[in-house]
Amino acid sequence: MTTEIAIIGAGLGGLTLARVLHVHGISATIYEADASAAARTQGGQLDIHKEDGQFALAAAGLTDEFRAIIHEGAEAVRVLDPQGVLLHDDPDDGTDSRPEVLRGDLRQILLDSLPDGTVRWGHKVTAVRPLGDGRHELTFADGSTATSDLLVGADGAWSKVRRLLSDAEVEYTGTTFIETYLYDVDERHPATAAVVGVGAMYALTPGQGITAHREAGDILHTYVQLNRSAEWIASIDFTDAAAATARVAAEFDGWAPELTALITAGESAPVARMIHTLPDGHHWDRVPGVTLLGDAAHLMPPSGDGANLAMFDGAELARAIAAHPGDIEAALTAYEAALFPRSATFYADAVEILDLCLGDRAPFGLIELFDSAPAEEHA
Repeated sequence: MTTEIAIIGAGLGGLTLARVLHVHGISATIYEADASAAARTQGGQLDIHKEDGQFALAAAGLTDEFRAIIHEGAEAVRVLDPQGVLLHDDPDDGTDSRPEVLRGDLRQILLDSLPDGTVRWGHKVTAVRPLGDGRHELTFADGSTATSDLLVGADGAWSKVRRLLSDAEVEYTGTTFIETYLYDVDERHPATAAVVGVGAMYALTPGQGITAHREAGDILHTYVQLNRSAEWIASIDFTDAAAATARVAAEFDGWAPELTALITAGESAPVARMIHTLPDGHHWDRVPGVTLLGDAAHLMPPSGDGANLAMFDGAELARAIAAHPGDIEAALTAYEAALFPRSATFYADAVEILDLCLGDRAPFGLIELFDSAPAEEHA
């Protein structure tokens, strides 16, 4: 008898789950709200960790494809003060221990590895109804329906599937990242390109900072970080790019112009990314026929681990299903028994890293972390 596995969301975690299941000869269907793979941009650069993200890609049989998209040299890290003075500098050592890749490129190799028709684009879930015995009925925005024997919520921070398992609500952390881009930076913005360097740059003070990554294609991708209330963020009209840029830049009055240019010279409209999290220790009791992975399961502050954990969750769930043929509940029990303590450990790390970046000791707490950690642990 074939088990109908429905995965909600074509992010990295859901795609990894489907791919590793495919490697084990198990089919699944991914339902994705986006109309196509190209419906929206997929975010910036990710550092892929050996112990989880790279492990998941190996389980997916995609190590060679992954290595072909690495942005060589991008593991370099530097920390500056607001005047652009260099406080810490770690060049890329060439070991590729945490290589950087673009999220969109990584997603594409996962998509390309799946059989045609695995992803059902334009299928936004509007309702989920338990049918008993672990089966569920999905209703989509176009009125169509599907049923599952196993339902996996890989649908991110605002997961609809989570409601079947947990009453937990996501909460605003008090930190917002404001995203900007500069293009053709060596030619058009040489001073800013020089101060950022070839990898990641952190210019941090208590409560606010500017972080930038050099991406393939001569691009600087910036996250302006602010500890501000939700009301303060809501008071800025981000549909008025010029006014929003001026308002955010005013928070960095007196900073070095080559740093503030990452805000003021931005060549795309600034986008506010309010940082939300699930409660510490989020877990649920076993509910037949349904589970979660990635942000749907353990949304936490950004720390360089989110994409890695989502892929690792997907690989581990697939491996558990393959190890328990015909017994979905045994597979889910084994998967969740490892998921919950793993998530708790990474959640604690993420909260600590956010504090090191923007708390009272910024940036020196982060520098101490870099100095005490092996090079491969630098995010």
